Amino acid sequence: DIGADFYPAKEPSARGVLLVHMMPATRVSWKDFAPKFQEAGFNVLAIDLRGHGESSGGPNGYQRFSDAEHQKSILDLRAGVEFLETREVEEDNLSLVGASIGANLALQFLSQNPEVKIAVLLSPGLNYRGIEAQPLMAKLKAGQRVLLVGSDDDPQSDGNVIGSLVSQVPPGVETKAVVYRQAGHGTAMFGKEIPD
Repeated sequence: DIGADFYPAKEPSARGVLLVHMMPATRVSWKDFAPKFQEAGFNVLAIDLRGHGESSGGPNGYQRFSDAEHQKSILDLRAGVEFLETREVEEDNLSLVGASIGANLALQFLSQNPEVKIAVLLSPGLNYRGIEAQPLMAKLKAGQRVLLVGSDDDPQSDGNVIGSLVSQVPPGVETKAVVYRQAGHGTAMFGKEIPD
């Protein structure tokens, strides 16, 4: 079972956002961010990855996970997408937002599902628990869009890492990169620098 918080759009909407947290964290890390999407007309789902929060294997079961078990978390994203589909959100109206390992998982889902068009990656890393970002970037398809956000005080996702990921993008994939100076890692970046 996957624990989740659902924030329905204020007005009927076919647009959706799936929020995928970093490690160690839970869906609660999105509690101030999710309502911003909700107010903007999105149906928002923040999930607890397996072994985290209220999902199967939690609390803190992820600390004993092998890399292969962490990689199975991609199935948790599929479950989140299927839930949003029950709320009339089709994959071509879906955006993925992930932090740290959640960013790499969001990128993996995007690379495997070309009908999904948008992902926001907060502190993507070259390799989190065997989820390697460079080959995933190279698999993106024309028409997809990716925003990558890192910080130079974060060696896992500094300007060099962000640049190396952007360099892998095939033609026709729109990318934007934002690299802060001292904003930290993942959702800890919120409120640290301008533009926020």
